[in-house]
Amino acid sequence: MLSPHEFATLMLVKHAEQSIDFDRADLHTLVERKLVEFDSGACATDLLPRVTDRGHALLARFHALR
Repeated sequence: MLSPHEFATLMLVKHAEQSIDFDRADLHTLVERKLVEFDSGACATDLLPRVTDRGHALLARFHALR
């Protein structure tokens, strides 16, 4: 189960159009659960988090409950 902070981070990753300073612990948990992965940004040194298919499915299920 995700904490409220982890869930909020997942939503922020989904809607972020640029690199944001995310909480590393929350991102680590999301990566461990395969909800987020990192893509290369414009620079080879930039790693940008992006929501995986599994993360999108979780957000869609949550949206359906509303």
